[in-house]
Amino acid sequence: MINTIIGKKIGMTQVYDDVLVPVTVVEAGPCPVVQVKTVDIDGYNAVQLGYSAKKAKNASKAELNHAKKAGLESAPRLLDEVRLTDAPDVKPGDAITVATFTEGQIVDVIGVSKGKGFAGVVKRFRVAGGPASHGSMFHRRIGSVGMRQTPGRVFKNQKMPGHMGIQQRTVQNLRIVRVDVEKNLLLVRGAIPGANGDTVVVRSAIKGQKKASA
Repeated sequence: MINTIIGKKIGMTQVYDDVLVPVTVVEAGPCPVVQVKTVDIDGYNAVQLGYSAKKAKNASKAELNHAKKAGLESAPRLLDEVRLTDAPDVKPGDAITVATFTEGQIVDVIGVSKGKGFAGVVKRFRVAGGPASHGSMFHRRIGSVGMRQTPGRVFKNQKMPGHMGIQQRTVQNLRIVRVDVEKNLLLVRGAIPGANGDTVVVRSAIKGQKKASA
């Protein structure tokens, strides 16, 4: 069973469940199955899901023909492949909706973090910096990054100022508080990566599931 869906982050709110619970609203799916891959043909089991739709004038001929094979009227704006351990039980043209998820289920949410532009090491990596007063002229800088004789170079992965954000991040083990099938909404407890309107992927948690009882 495919327990992954593509959606859009709407924003945060709160619901009352004995206590006030902060939740993020995700508008997820419906995601059409664009392609099915099997071990016999492709060497592995997977399903290619689509999300949203492009205008025909903005899609290439290859994208339109790929969608046409699955019986879709328009090319999806986004494609994502979901690997499976067993042979897929769906066919091209089927739709994956939020109905595949249940309230209380533990999920992982994958998204792209907000961009924060060029940032120094204090903001970007929480480097301590230098003294803030008493005549110090060394405040929010990085300090020594490589000596002359030893080591005579700058180590790899040295924390440096640079572009901050816009990186793929996965938040694990979030609980689904509510599922609205009619409006294609998932209410996930806590915060998820990205700005409002950004695309996210919600999947069944890899680490947080309870073991099935014998």
